[in-house]
Amino acid sequence: MSLKITFLGTGGSQGIPVLGCNCQVCQSNDKYDKRLRTSAWIEVDGLSIIIDTGPDFRFQALNHKIQKVDYVLITHAHRDHVAGLDELRSYYFLQGKKPIPVYADEIAWESIKKQFYFIFENSSYPGVLKIEQNLLERYKSFVLGGKIEVVPFVVYHYMLPVMGFRIGKMAYMTDVSRIPPESMEYLKGLDLLIISALQKESHIAHFTLNQAVEIARKVEAKQTRIVHIGHRMGLHREVNQELPENIRLAYDGEVIEL
Repeated sequence: MSLKITFLGTGGSQGIPVLGCNCQVCQSNDKYDKRLRTSAWIEVDGLSIIIDTGPDFRFQALNHKIQKVDYVLITHAHRDHVAGLDELRSYYFLQGKKPIPVYADEIAWESIKKQFYFIFENSSYPGVLKIEQNLLERYKSFVLGGKIEVVPFVVYHYMLPVMGFRIGKMAYMTDVSRIPPESMEYLKGLDLLIISALQKESHIAHFTLNQAVEIARKVEAKQTRIVHIGHRMGLHREVNQELPENIRLAYDGEVIEL
């Protein structure tokens, strides 16, 4: 299985630069310090899979010339991860008005249905996005396109359960402050670990950089990329110099093929 992942965005909930902030990261001219909200595009065996549709999704899709969306995986329903969901409407019409399959857990669906109530109302208006609702169950694998196995596992964003995903030898998880022991089993034998770390200082709802690095070392991932990065992390170039060679801050537009 050949898998390609494009990091559509690697920033925290405010993105970088943060509005009104004059810190050195937000004022940096280095393109690697510009971060849209965290989202990813996976291309595998002809399928186009999006992980999270945040508020920057329209720009991200245009920037990377995403021509189709076959499936959408939702980690959780905070606005920085789902605010762009209705942008799928364009693909819905381009793809022959076939409802777009979206996968989320029960907690996320409850929130999504409130945020995007107009999608779920019984409306005859012809311009509304139609989606196919699929319920994620922890540790219960499912198959996309009849060939790609995805295993959802749970991590915690403070008290909120968030879905991580394992596809082949890649695992993706964002907004993590705790990984239960049963989920650690899904982080073994990885060619690529994608894990979030907001900053270097302690945070109630996010791993620090050191905590994320410790997880990467513990599971012995061949490569690790850090996402959901806040402006307090520091300059991209300087932070990467502090890290082991196989662990790096991801950057917007980075592409990795496995």
